[in-house]
Amino acid sequence: MTRRARFTAIATMLVPLAAACARTDRPTTGSSADPTTSGSTTTVSTGATSPASSESTTTGTRGTYVVGTVAPSYADAERAFHRGRYEEAASMFEAYAESDPDNAWGHYMLGLSAWKTGDHTRALEAFDAALRLEPTHRKSLLNSARVLIETGRAEDALDRIERALAIEPLSSEGLRLAGRAHYALGQVDQAIDAYQRALAIDDRDVWAMNNLGYIYIQHGRSDSALAPLARAVELRRNVPVFQNNLGTALERSGHFVSAREAYQAALAADSTYSKAAVGLERVTANGAVSDSSTVDLAALSQEFQSQVEQWRTRTVTADSVPSTTADSVPSPAMTRDSTQ
Repeated sequence: MTRRARFTAIATMLVPLAAACARTDRPTTGSSADPTTSGSTTTVSTGATSPASSESTTTGTRGTYVVGTVAPSYADAERAFHRGRYEEAASMFEAYAESDPDNAWGHYMLGLSAWKTGDHTRALEAFDAALRLEPTHRKSLLNSARVLIETGRAEDALDRIERALAIEPLSSEGLRLAGRAHYALGQVDQAIDAYQRALAIDDRDVWAMNNLGYIYIQHGRSDSALAPLARAVELRRNVPVFQNNLGTALERSGHFVSAREAYQAALAADSTYSKAAVGLERVTANGAVSDSSTVDLAALSQEFQSQVEQWRTRTVTADSVPSTTADSVPSPAMTRDSTQ
């Protein structure tokens, strides 16, 4: 079976049951949000059951924790993570994982913390340690895939994403991440298809909308990018990357006044966002003051919601077609904007 066929077979399963069956995978003693990577992915919840606090002592030096000291509790390490003290959290989770080496959760959180510090090698080692203990630890599969994409190993990342989707086919997060991996491999059609499938499952997945719009912009389809980006901004107005991408799509579509407003919104959300500052200067110079055209972003958002419903219907229809092998499961055709 080809990779494409395996992915299609996994991704198209059981979409109508998404609302009833999707898992949250939150720990029972507190929860941790995975870090959001700039401009490409979304915040995700952590995985399995959180371990009990450890009171054992460390056996070696781990960051600020030395031999003979009490190993930090999971709750203390998680608290440091939530407060953005990622170096400290990584040190604490490393000590925690040493004190309880058979608990995948400690290794997983070490991986998240190390990833946030920019230490990809340490993060991947920690995620791999969690997966050796629990090969079906879905969050370790997905977040290690993120590390692999960021380090130029998208093919390896896609293998892990497929394993995660085999565990939970209704994961919009997994499909969104598959879109990133496909795009990193230059597989543009597959990336668009993955984002559409993610949105068919979760029509409020704003990062899938943003990533889809970004692909359209990068491939000369700025008019097509307007609808998903308008919807993303409607749902999450204060995310600067969404506003900046919307501004870029509007600018390249010739809507300078609306582009200026989007760039200004990006800077209002983050005054240090240099791309938006450059874009604002550019559209002003290109005639934003004299351009009187307006863009109805609410109507574009509504148009996009209708598109998502079509993708959902098409996916359900594809699932109803009988097939004798997984290779024959059809993939819904990509929806192309009528202006293209």
